Amino acid sequence: MQIPVARPVIGPDEVAAVSDVLASGMLAQGERVAEFEQKFAAYCGTAHAVATNNGTAALHAALLAAGIGPGDEVIVPAFSFIATATAVSMCGAKPVFADVDEQTFNIRPEQVKERITAKTRAVIGVHLFGQPFDVGPVQEICEAHNLPLVEDAAQAHGAQYHGVKVGNLGRFGCFSFYATKNMITGEGGMVTTSDKPSADRLRLIVNHGQSEKYLHTTLGYNYRMTDIAAAIGIVQLKKLDKFNLRRRKNAEYYAANLSAKGLVKPRVADGVQHVYHQYVVRLTEEFPLSRAAFADYLKTKGIGSAVHYPIPIHRQPLYAPVAEPDPCPVATRLAASVLSLPVHPSLDTKDLAYICETVNKVK
Repeated sequence: MQIPVARPVIGPDEVAAVSDVLASGMLAQGERVAEFEQKFAAYCGTAHAVATNNGTAALHAALLAAGIGPGDEVIVPAFSFIATATAVSMCGAKPVFADVDEQTFNIRPEQVKERITAKTRAVIGVHLFGQPFDVGPVQEICEAHNLPLVEDAAQAHGAQYHGVKVGNLGRFGCFSFYATKNMITGEGGMVTTSDKPSADRLRLIVNHGQSEKYLHTTLGYNYRMTDIAAAIGIVQLKKLDKFNLRRRKNAEYYAANLSAKGLVKPRVADGVQHVYHQYVVRLTEEFPLSRAAFADYLKTKGIGSAVHYPIPIHRQPLYAPVAEPDPCPVATRLAASVLSLPVHPSLDTKDLAYICETVNKVK
């Protein structure tokens, strides 16, 4: 038995959609991209969506559309995939790291407030592992200081905060459709917004700064999505709610059946709908194995696992080591203790039972 930690779900509908695009001869950005943008915006409840070629490009374009540039500071969580911070650096700005909550892994509002300076120009909140961060208090802070809130929703397609889908909670919502996400296009991204001037600027940024063909009015990039990727995305979007329901059911099974001593299961905050891009457990000192030994044990039993993420962003070599005491101690502790178990929609009850039984036997 081999159970991977992640598995893309691709069926004949996606194959047919790609074949139709290939047969049409129109492979680059075209009608399928426009259709995908419209349908994704409608799904999130926003007025606009602008497709990109990956999630990092989505973040970078959103920050540029917000006017972020050299000398600016943008507050980001210290515990996330590094693109949350590098997108800021790509603008010539400085990421300022805020610590996270030990239970939800998400940015703490009080940390955002403490990090604001005269140079702060935006805040990025990450809906990490599929759970929305506490948007309300962060948005209040942003409004008090006239700062745009950017949602990094790369792992949270379809997640909800008090009944509102992510991507429709800040000035911008940034998504990734990488091959292991809750819905995929292989590579790809999307920026959602209900602000028309921002959407117009985004369309310039992702397409070489062109206001019309060969008329370049601003510095732009080639961040366009292909019709091939969009065709996959249109099909995947129809399946997203079903995929997310399966992920939640898998997480519920774990919650009811994992019982190993020293293993802390993820906590879902009140008022949110978690979509479990990852099912991330924490190993405490009471757990009988080190994280590395536990991962090796699972591997010998045919169960995949992964560490998301082994080094907090503020400790990465790219960002110079910080002076002690560590300004983000929770992020540092989490990086040393978390492990992701399989939660993807392809798991069946037999798989889940085997995983729980295997984990619970650890001594």
